[in-house]
Amino acid sequence: MSENDPLHLAVALDGAGWHPAAWRAPSARPTQLFTPGYWTDLVREAERGLLDFVTFEDALNVQSTQLDGAPDGRTDLVRGRLDAVLIASRVAPLTSRIGLVPSVSTLSTEPFHISKAIATLDFVSGGRAGWRVQASRPREALHIGRRAPDPPLHPDTFGTPEIQTYITETFDEASEHVEVVRRLWDSWEDDAEIRDVATGRFLDRDRLHYIDFEGRWFSVRGPSITPRPPQGQPLVTVLGHISAPYRLGARLGDVVYVTPRDIDHARAIVAEIRAEQDSAGRGDQTVHIFADLIVVLDDDGDAARQRLGQLDSLVEQPPRSDAITIAGSPGELADLLLDWQAAGITGYRLRPAVLPVDLEAISRGLAPELARRGRFRTAYTADTLRGHLGLPRPANRYATTRIEAAAR
Repeated sequence: MSENDPLHLAVALDGAGWHPAAWRAPSARPTQLFTPGYWTDLVREAERGLLDFVTFEDALNVQSTQLDGAPDGRTDLVRGRLDAVLIASRVAPLTSRIGLVPSVSTLSTEPFHISKAIATLDFVSGGRAGWRVQASRPREALHIGRRAPDPPLHPDTFGTPEIQTYITETFDEASEHVEVVRRLWDSWEDDAEIRDVATGRFLDRDRLHYIDFEGRWFSVRGPSITPRPPQGQPLVTVLGHISAPYRLGARLGDVVYVTPRDIDHARAIVAEIRAEQDSAGRGDQTVHIFADLIVVLDDDGDAARQRLGQLDSLVEQPPRSDAITIAGSPGELADLLLDWQAAGITGYRLRPAVLPVDLEAISRGLAPELARRGRFRTAYTADTLRGHLGLPRPANRYATTRIEAAAR
């Protein structure tokens, strides 16, 4: 991708916004966080801005400020979520073009279940579904009851061999999980459904395939119970901060979200992911690298910075996050996004600090500003999420194998 190519924009939706005091902001809607209308309004606003897609956060434990996920006893922060896949499915019929990417944990749900859920979302949305692969988080195993608890995570133990082995194995398991899901999406060929009333044949059984996957963590025969999704392969996305998730995204993903501190850090991350992509034999394929940023936006940059200061004053200590926070005007943010594109970043997943005000600043301020500079779309030109990102519809691996076998 050239540094002069148009950018891709996504928005990460979570609760009242990504600042811990967001729910106390005048524009927030805290009484509506668990209503379908709230989420529908947000996604429609993002679609109004012609964004590529939205993501929906999810997890298997209640939000916590503790690194190890232990309950923090806080009562001044938003707690609780709705199920991300169900939110996306509810919103899908009420939107028309924007992509919908829920987070789903690889710990709690078997690959067969995830493949079916995301395939169904792809059918419901007409080809706009994706999946943010959520690897296991600390303490989530306590809610499942089918495996030993994860080792405790603390800053002083993060570099120990035990924790590093735990991280590596967590993402190795997630990689195997994604591989199974992708094979299940291909287990029905596109023309497996004949629907021939005259002959009484609904299916061509030769076009349904056992995937017969045997791995360290999963043994899955298949086929899926859901036909191949409209996109063939819905979008697979991965958030990464270190090498293990970078490797997963480079080898099996379509989009990798990263959290650079500055342009030099962005350049180093891109180089690592591209090297992993090449080593996996995917150097000729498009894998997008999106930088995650928390944003506080106002028409006047000083007003945005003042608003951030007001939000910070409502919490006991400065908020910590994996992504840096940018406060300024849409024009100032556009300058930064285009600068980082030169480091190889192909898009951005922006996290609005306060919903809906910062989402509206993205859709009504930033997106038009980038469009005026010729770096963002002025209209949707594709109907599917893969189409928005310039990704082809993949060939079915089992159909290709069957056709090659028949030709021999």
